[in-house]
Amino acid sequence: MNIKFEDALKKLEKIVEKLEGGDVPLEDSLALYEEGISLFRHCSAKLEEAKKKIEILSKKGPEGALEPEPFQKEKYGLAEEEEVLEDKEIPF
Repeated sequence: MNIKFEDALKKLEKIVEKLEGGDVPLEDSLALYEEGISLFRHCSAKLEEAKKKIEILSKKGPEGALEPEPFQKEKYGLAEEEEVLEDKEIPF
């Protein structure tokens, strides 16, 4: 599923409203429920991914100070020959 978190959440909220309304025929309700479950799983996965990124960025060392994680090229799928900018080279 290639949809932004916010868009998926809005779509899921609309589905929940329709289902809670009780005016949807059974067959349509099942189709909406199936779509809702798919959107829910997508949103949950996106939230988990964001949580893990925040944990990595907020990792604290033994003294309580933030401790950056070393950059690993292979973790992010970068080839060996690709150049990574040093902090002093970043334009902002």
